[in-house]
Amino acid sequence: MVRVELVWSPRAGDVQHRWLTLEEGATLESALRGCVDFMAAQHLPLEQLRLGVWGRVRPLDTPLRERDRIEVYRPLTVDPKEARRQRYAKRGERIVSRHRPRHAG
Repeated sequence: MVRVELVWSPRAGDVQHRWLTLEEGATLESALRGCVDFMAAQHLPLEQLRLGVWGRVRPLDTPLRERDRIEVYRPLTVDPKEARRQRYAKRGERIVSRHRPRHAG
């Protein structure tokens, strides 16, 4: 038996996670199909989902190992650069970055 963590976010701000106990040799597909909570919340077939293990996109037939973290990625609804522009427009202030500060003189 192997124990893996399944993490998904059905909507912004809502992160779900479950620990699953699977048979040795289980794949991403068998793990997802075995999680009733996850399957009940899905509106897309598994083949259309972007899935990963520890931050790397993987196919459904990927075998799982002890303590793997399965991640289900939602499609982006807004381009990240556009989201930043929208936040800036809403706040009306300069976006602070981690880059070198502007020269004062």
